Amino acid sequence: MNKPASKQIEVQIMGQSYLLACPTGGESSLLDAVERVDTAMCRIRDAGKVKARDRIAVLASLNLAFELSQKEAQSFSASSFAQSEPAPLQEHGFPSSGEPVDPASQARMDDLIRRLDHSLGSDGQLL
Repeated sequence: MNKPASKQIEVQIMGQSYLLACPTGGESSLLDAVERVDTAMCRIRDAGKVKARDRIAVLASLNLAFELSQKEAQSFSASSFAQSEPAPLQEHGFPSSGEPVDPASQARMDDLIRRLDHSLGSDGQLL
């Protein structure tokens, strides 16, 4: 099986050079990602509370991942809202995707619900 063609691009993140592999045609996307990472890391560094490059990288990664998850959640909410009919519900009230549920996953979900119901005790059932 042939590997897709790629090339190497040198970029700067927080003043340090990195040589990155990039698929042909993906240069613009990679440079946009580098810009976001560099901006996020420099913002944390410039705030002055964190000095270690590895800690700055972790914090920037977490911030970017959080922003991405928020955008995905908003996109999911918008697409769910646009549906005219609600999704059919499975046994425990979870929406059905129309695909069969893996029996092991269903068993784990059922066990988790039983444990949650047990933990709630007299406060009521979860579902």
